[in-house]
Amino acid sequence: MRQLSLIQQTVLIIALVFLWGLSFPINKMVLQYTPPMLFAGMRTLAGGVLLVLLLIRKMSQIQWKQNWRIYIISALLNVVLFFGLQTFGLKLMSSGLFSVLVYLQPILVALFAWIWLGENMSLYKAIGLVLGIAGVAVISMRGETGPISAIGVLLGIGTSISWALGTVYVKKVSALMNVMWLAALQCMIGGLILIILGFLLEPWSAIQWNPIYWAGMGYSSILGVAGSWILYFSLVNSGEAGVVTSYTFLVPIVSVLAGMAFLHESFTFYLLLGLLFIGTSIFLVNFKPKSASYKSPKGNGLKKWD
Repeated sequence: MRQLSLIQQTVLIIALVFLWGLSFPINKMVLQYTPPMLFAGMRTLAGGVLLVLLLIRKMSQIQWKQNWRIYIISALLNVVLFFGLQTFGLKLMSSGLFSVLVYLQPILVALFAWIWLGENMSLYKAIGLVLGIAGVAVISMRGETGPISAIGVLLGIGTSISWALGTVYVKKVSALMNVMWLAALQCMIGGLILIILGFLLEPWSAIQWNPIYWAGMGYSSILGVAGSWILYFSLVNSGEAGVVTSYTFLVPIVSVLAGMAFLHESFTFYLLLGLLFIGTSIFLVNFKPKSASYKSPKGNGLKKWD
């Protein structure tokens, strides 16, 4: 395991938070020029192809016969549902507000890992779960300048749930396989499924192949999918997965500020209050008292992208 210096760790975490945070407003901007399902499929497939090209010399580690069920289940949870629901939800809500709902994921991971993996549920985590629910309630009532889309809220929560389930599932099976190949193949399989669904349900002619579309597609596939995975696994392989998770509460802040700057999205007291609740809840869920001994479990967590 290659250890990173404090400076290297800090730079990678900052870069990753910005990649994730900027993905929401950029994707919302691109959705003005493309149907959602086709866009979700094309960007994840392209990101998966880039990852495969980086891993091509390690083809023997795929072990398709033994692991094909894992690849497909992970693709359904972490790509088809995660990116599919996310892309539709972004059409109904501001990018900043939607990112706040999606980043309930670390809180839900703690809950699901307690239920299915037998991980510890501390008092800090329990308080964090309550605050997370309170944060969603606040922004669901009046997250922007008035009542918001109930369907958008459900899609945001559904995105978070699918991502959390996918993360817990990958935590359970990660010791059985190369997780970078899992990331690459889930993107390719899930991207193909989304493109097929988009081909059946959406018109290709609705895509406007303009510079904004190509720039957004390039960012989303190269940096939002492939680039974020590379940065994330660089941190995971140095033993910093827990540190990354503890900083995820910064991602919605980046999304909110970018949405205000580039998409003229509103920012109200209710959104601020919900953001504070959820940010505090994520911190508490990941908080480890100094007196507690910490042992990093093998295959500690995967993050989604975008």
